[in-house]
Amino acid sequence: MRRRARWSRRFFGFLISLCLLYELWFAGRILILKWIEPTSTSFMSAYAEETNTTPSYIWVEYEDISLKVKKAVIASEDAKFLSHGGFDWASLRYAASQNLRQGKTVSGGSTITQQLAKNLFLSPSRSVWRKAQEVILTLMLEFMLSKQRILEIYLNVIEWGRGVYGIEAAANHYFGQRANDLSEYEAVKLASYIPAPRKHDLIGDTERSLRKGKIIRSRMNHSRIPNE
Repeated sequence: MRRRARWSRRFFGFLISLCLLYELWFAGRILILKWIEPTSTSFMSAYAEETNTTPSYIWVEYEDISLKVKKAVIASEDAKFLSHGGFDWASLRYAASQNLRQGKTVSGGSTITQQLAKNLFLSPSRSVWRKAQEVILTLMLEFMLSKQRILEIYLNVIEWGRGVYGIEAAANHYFGQRANDLSEYEAVKLASYIPAPRKHDLIGDTERSLRKGKIIRSRMNHSRIPNE
């Protein structure tokens, strides 16, 4: 009996050590992002595997992204970006109540940091494990990176259309523009596409995206961005 208990302790100790090493591996990858931009993300790799094509991805520095884009994206996705520690609990509670009322997922409530954690490192699939890992990665991102760096990476890696990743590729794809030259109208339109980029890439504006665009525009003047 004692021998079995000893082996059980060793086995669980080994599992815990593996889990810690796994999280340390993620921590190292996030720490590197302080100085080096990602060359790819988990979502980009999934798209490349799915389509056997290379995604359109162009990195652009934070200073070379239109102020209007930054304000529109924060107004659309995470109004409390500068003040929260990775999670907007009020939005999460609201999303949970909406989803419960509708009997399906109609609202996410994820912050920009949570979305970045998912895009960089996790799969698009939904599971309890993936959500738990997203929480850990979100805390790591908030602890290791500045808000400006989080927003810079986010704008550069999220999907804006089928195979279109990052704001520079999106500006070129939709408007033939550079990210720094986007107008308020163009910035709002791109921000309204974030929740369903492939759909809007295929069919353009919808009643829902136009309605969201009006909401984004009304909130932009109150959007606070890093180092404004």
